[in-house]
Amino acid sequence: MAEEHHDDHGNTLAGWFLTISWIVVWTVAAVAIIAGLDLLTWTVVGLGASVACAAVAGAMKRAGMGRKAPRPRPMTREEYEARLAESAKTAESGETAAV
Repeated sequence: MAEEHHDDHGNTLAGWFLTISWIVVWTVAAVAIIAGLDLLTWTVVGLGASVACAAVAGAMKRAGMGRKAPRPRPMTREEYEARLAESAKTAESGETAAV
């Protein structure tokens, strides 16, 4: 799970660009290495291209093509139990409640 301060790209154009570009970059680097080209050179090329793609995806996110709302987070146990108790209390009084 990502750290609290880390805002991922999410299911957005920036996120998909980053995912697909990294797959392409590392596939090209792997094919070059398997074909017998220099391991160190193609590893550095893959790392450099990955950093460049991450920078482009970050720019896309800042340009409005990334996550627009904060990452949704599940309820904590305490929040869930409080909501469950509230719905039980509401059910006792005969009203309907949404959990």
